[in-house]
Amino acid sequence: MDASAELLVDFHTHSHYSDGVLSPAALVERAHARNVGTLALTDHDTVAGLDEARAACDAAGMRFVAGVELSAQWRGQPIHVVGLQVDPAHAAFGAHLAGVLARRRTRLAEIGERLEKRGRLPGRELAALAATTAAPTRLHLARLLVERGHAGDTQEAFDRWLNKDKAGHVPAEWPALSDAMAVLRDSGALPVLAHPHRYRLSAGGLRELVAAFVQDGGVALEASMAGMSPNDADRIASLCRRFKLLASMGSDFHDPAVPWNPLGRWLKLAAGLEPVTDRLTATR
Repeated sequence: MDASAELLVDFHTHSHYSDGVLSPAALVERAHARNVGTLALTDHDTVAGLDEARAACDAAGMRFVAGVELSAQWRGQPIHVVGLQVDPAHAAFGAHLAGVLARRRTRLAEIGERLEKRGRLPGRELAALAATTAAPTRLHLARLLVERGHAGDTQEAFDRWLNKDKAGHVPAEWPALSDAMAVLRDSGALPVLAHPHRYRLSAGGLRELVAAFVQDGGVALEASMAGMSPNDADRIASLCRRFKLLASMGSDFHDPAVPWNPLGRWLKLAAGLEPVTDRLTATR
């Protein structure tokens, strides 16, 4: 493995504006303590924390990259696309985020109804509380289920109440991958396919997904991430080479209590891959 062009980078992080637990300022402080020099905040379907993160990076002397992680759907499967150097002021981009936020709140309300009727839990109350965040997720609801004593931890909350075939399961309905890609492309962002090794696809299915991603203007794959096995890293590196894509790196950090993906941990790319940092311009 060769060190990337810029060692201390993290292009995939989350704050409390989506399903992380730290404020953007606290996230930056923690990243700075870990010697991260370039940081992207990529909250799920919201840019609400970007100004705070940018100010904190400026104060710490760090390079900031405005980002987002868009939820999308391809052949019935949820897919995530990180956008780097997003323009929060772009009208179509803002309208897209507003539409996804509406879907998120509608889904949470439906989950609450099902928990109320099928699980005999205070589902409506918990869903309403979860929906007050900038980008409400099922994880917010899972945390509330733990707080109220309906599960021992968030994994149990999902396994007992929220996953498929459980009382509160409501399938996600996200925008088509092509629509998410279009809004990123038209707003001038760099689209990066998030954690491609995690999708439940065959080798052929993953190649087809990457081909569709490239056709829609994708420029990079996340090729080095926390929890990625050497075999997965080799697979994604091969896809980068095959489709002539850049490579991105990120921790997918959410919570300092989770030990396996600290900020800036995975900072190396396979030999011969071109890092996405080479395409970044002045930050917005």
